[in-house]
Amino acid sequence: MDKDYVMRIAETIREQLVTMTDTAVLLSWGIHEFMATVYKDLPGLKFRVNGHLFQGYVLICLNGSDYYEVYLQDEEETRCISDEVCFDEVGEVIDRHIESDFKEFCSIDCL
Repeated sequence: MDKDYVMRIAETIREQLVTMTDTAVLLSWGIHEFMATVYKDLPGLKFRVNGHLFQGYVLICLNGSDYYEVYLQDEEETRCISDEVCFDEVGEVIDRHIESDFKEFCSIDCL
């Protein structure tokens, strides 16, 4: 796969993620190590997160249907959490799997 193409796709994904996701949410993921990647012959963006529910890598790949496929990768496995995500839903899908459930758990008032 053409390296320039992969770099352009990765940069587009990063820009969409940063502009379409609340800054506080992004910061709560503990993001670092953004990198362009190819996974399953799909161009994408890979970055490390340190959330409450998941610690490892998130891969966001552009598929042939112009949707994103989102994967979580740790030392044991790489699993697809959604294979048909629109650009404006990526942050919400990721947050739900690495951080949100913990926030909801912490907000429950136990009597």
